[in-house]
Amino acid sequence: MRCVFRALGENQCPYLQPAALTMEPCAEQEAELQLFTDLHGAALETSGVPPLYWKSLHHKLAQEVFDAGDVFGIMQVEDDEIDEDAEEKKTTLNPGAPPVYKVIITKEDGLQASDGNSIFLIDHAWTYRVDQARQQLWEVPGLLHRMANLAGVEFHGEVPDDDVIDDVLAELVRFSHTYQLSQGSAEEQVPIWYVMDEFGSQIQHSDEPTFRTAPFFYGPGHTAFNLLWPLRDLDHGEEVTWDHAHGEQNPLIRKCRLLPWEPADLREVNASISEPPEDYYRAVLADNKEVLPLPIETPVYPKDKIFKVYTEFKQVLKNLNSPRFVFTENEKEADILYLYNHFKDYRTLSEQRPHVMVNQFPCENLLTVKDCLAAVARRAGGVNGPKWLPLTFNLRTELPQFISCYQQREDRGEDNHWICKPWNLARGLDTHITNNLSYIVRQRESTPKVVCKYIENPVLFDRGDVEGLVKFDIRYIILLRSVQPLQLYAYNVFWLRFSNRSFSLDHFDDYQKHFTVMNYADETQLKQVHYNEFIPMFEKQYPKYPWKKTEEEILKSFVELFQVATAKPAPFGVCNYPSSRAIYAIDLMLKWDTDSDGKLIMQPQILEVNFNPDCARACKYHPSFFNDIFKVLVLDEVAGCPVTRLS
Repeated sequence: MRCVFRALGENQCPYLQPAALTMEPCAEQEAELQLFTDLHGAALETSGVPPLYWKSLHHKLAQEVFDAGDVFGIMQVEDDEIDEDAEEKKTTLNPGAPPVYKVIITKEDGLQASDGNSIFLIDHAWTYRVDQARQQLWEVPGLLHRMANLAGVEFHGEVPDDDVIDDVLAELVRFSHTYQLSQGSAEEQVPIWYVMDEFGSQIQHSDEPTFRTAPFFYGPGHTAFNLLWPLRDLDHGEEVTWDHAHGEQNPLIRKCRLLPWEPADLREVNASISEPPEDYYRAVLADNKEVLPLPIETPVYPKDKIFKVYTEFKQVLKNLNSPRFVFTENEKEADILYLYNHFKDYRTLSEQRPHVMVNQFPCENLLTVKDCLAAVARRAGGVNGPKWLPLTFNLRTELPQFISCYQQREDRGEDNHWICKPWNLARGLDTHITNNLSYIVRQRESTPKVVCKYIENPVLFDRGDVEGLVKFDIRYIILLRSVQPLQLYAYNVFWLRFSNRSFSLDHFDDYQKHFTVMNYADETQLKQVHYNEFIPMFEKQYPKYPWKKTEEEILKSFVELFQVATAKPAPFGVCNYPSSRAIYAIDLMLKWDTDSDGKLIMQPQILEVNFNPDCARACKYHPSFFNDIFKVLVLDEVAGCPVTRLS
């Protein structure tokens, strides 16, 4: 191998300007350092930053000292021969069109890891959330040019172009990194992605890195940086590298995580997925911090009993007016706890107040959390799970199987669009649709996610007010009164949600084309069609598919789901606790499929099961909604209630 390293001067590389570093100790500085340590010490420890560097880091952050130019240089690499010892160095060049750059030590006497000043700040060139990325590349002056240059995408025009933006976003998968705020609303905790500046982005990957880097949010400045520090002493001319899969010891998972930088063939991995082992469910229970109840006898209540209800739900307080129920503000005297947050200590409840009903079941997160839903659904059989659930992989535990599946589907020429969803978020938050394998692999670094086969052939609907056909989904309210025996009901009214733009397999960051939840999005139209209006419209558009038959298949899928979810004792299934009652909202779509005879059918696809669903629309259009719910779940009286017994 023969590479020519050409140093870029300061005028060519403004991101490496030298900066003097002077630190004179005094009582005031020591107090400030202690405050810094108190505020940021835990984050620094979590990131693995040695305490040796904390004092210098505090100074550099407080004084905005960017002194990387004193130590490093960005070097252009001109390969005029094959890099024969690349494997020996275990280094991977970042992708992109030539020229390619590396970072080396330019300080004459090298860099000592034992020097407390050997920690450096890397600025972020761009910080974004995925749903805002395209708009920012369109609107922020100079941003598209800078990102295109950094990613090696040719762009010479002055006006942004959608095709160029697509190319830039695809290439930036390899240059983007992520962190998440630990506080704030659900929207504020959606992962933040960032691209390091030209200095940080030219640091190459190595299996034997010379440096560590980690994102760091500096509270006083409300600014995020990356910290860079050496893992050993380095001589003049040595390369600066870091490990894109830091901390991953499993060789196969490491190979998967490095796929965006080092293409790999995983077709030999068995892509079939089965139900996880029992330890998976034990870990879920431990993480959920739920304490299972002791066995109790089924409580028996007087037929004329008036139940005291403690609740935090305004919808319940406003709409439950049956004379059989009264509200109390004293939780300890309540007969029914209708709670907003997850209840945890079932053991104490079962010991001290076994007669008190609660609006939740122990281990119901096996239904309401997406990775658990996919796990228990596999009990319904089939190589890839039941037909009523999209093919789903857990990116934390089934990444190799997913990559193998993706690559095999690619070989067969099958559609390879997938949707990445957080385990435990709703409303489309942090949800992404893509056919970019590297992008999906990188999603593993943010919040825990599943990846589901995107429904590329959905049954569509003609709204009448939008040109073309749109996606829609359906929400059913399901009432679970008992696990053993399984006593399950469906509310006879269902709710429709529609996209606002005609469907096509493109522009996957167009929320109004590919998503249906519009009641939480600003400045978007919310299309309302009531169920009794929808049915004749649906049958007119699809005369060969009577709604009654379609709904039978939908309800059948619900029964199968709850049967498998309750088939095993807790923590491997939803717990049989006689004092539990619950309502869930199941969101589903219909897709085109074929039966065993090759006949075209509408196949229900369960998307998610929601805990404590928003019932505002139910109460608005059906004022007796909560009276009916309580009558069925508490009094076990179905007569006159718009529900259907499923099991």
